[in-house]
Amino acid sequence: MAQSAPDLLLLIPAYNEEQRIEPVLRDYAEYFRRRYPGKFQIVVVLNGCRDNTLSLVSGVAAGYPEIRALDFPDPIRKGGALIEGLKLAPTTDLIGYVDADGATAPAAFLELVRHCREVDCAIGSRWLPGSVLHQSQSAQRRFFSRMFHALVQVLFRMGIKDTQCGAKVMRRQAVEKIHSSLRIADVAFDINLLYALKRSGFIIREVPTEWTDKIGSKIRLNKGALGILLSVIRLRLVYSPFYRWLRPLRPIEAWIYKKLRAPQPLPGPSPKR
Repeated sequence: MAQSAPDLLLLIPAYNEEQRIEPVLRDYAEYFRRRYPGKFQIVVVLNGCRDNTLSLVSGVAAGYPEIRALDFPDPIRKGGALIEGLKLAPTTDLIGYVDADGATAPAAFLELVRHCREVDCAIGSRWLPGSVLHQSQSAQRRFFSRMFHALVQVLFRMGIKDTQCGAKVMRRQAVEKIHSSLRIADVAFDINLLYALKRSGFIIREVPTEWTDKIGSKIRLNKGALGILLSVIRLRLVYSPFYRWLRPLRPIEAWIYKKLRAPQPLPGPSPKR
């Protein structure tokens, strides 16, 4: 990679990650110090952590000035944390994110960065030929994942095989253009992001990735999954001609999210059709 490498900012959303985040931060910091000639930063976006995550991040940051934390005391979920973190896009050339569990190795993330020389957004994919899965998901999780993908494809027709892989990199201009359209606070955030990019005409490239499914994932096939399903359907309605007629149903929508203990979509202007 040429010495004129773009500035890079990596976001890591974190919720109660004291058991996993320290080695992930050290691995990324050391790897990018050695392999990336441009300026890079790692910003951990904590949301509602009740454990020792902030202290651990601060401790690692003492030895790596590239690392810093944004702490939101109230739970805003992964999507909310990324929406906040992506506000930093104007300070860099490329901005991306990975999960705090280390499922995406630093080398796999750097490969996405390289692809962003040619496209507006590069995303890791576990379902393309050439992907390396060191530890596969359970049969239950694979079934849920494929059913979820089928639903997303039917509703949004993006032609993306793996919307939910937690590794993505984007150019600053793309993030600035679509940031006001980001509303989904749960893990359906990725669909919100990708669909907004597609509708704005930005080029997205899926890249085979190296992935290790981690024990201790926060995703559970329970009420939270129903909340994610609700968010996906809501997002599709936002982009439909019928959405403005559904305003009287907003209180019912809020009640359903509350019953499911799922984060409600963030307020703000609806995306333009």
